[in-house]
Amino acid sequence: MITRSKLVEQLRDYQIRSQHKRDILGAVSWGLLLCFLIISSYLAVYFRHFKLSAAIIFVGISIPTFLHISRQRKLAKKRERRLLLPLSM
Repeated sequence: MITRSKLVEQLRDYQIRSQHKRDILGAVSWGLLLCFLIISSYLAVYFRHFKLSAAIIFVGISIPTFLHISRQRKLAKKRERRLLLPLSM
């Protein structure tokens, strides 16, 4: 017999697995983007376009920094929401 608690547990497991898949996909895509930026920076230096190389390196450094800052803001908002009392209280 399927009980409500079993259904809730299955739903929670499914949500955790789907979130894990999205996290892995996001990490791989950002890794590929940063590898592309590094390779294009080396090519710019090879063809003596030093300003272009500096701009690419700046973008490669700033993207993870901005992502980290936005993630911290999102976690802070989530923590703040958790501290608020529900309407039923």
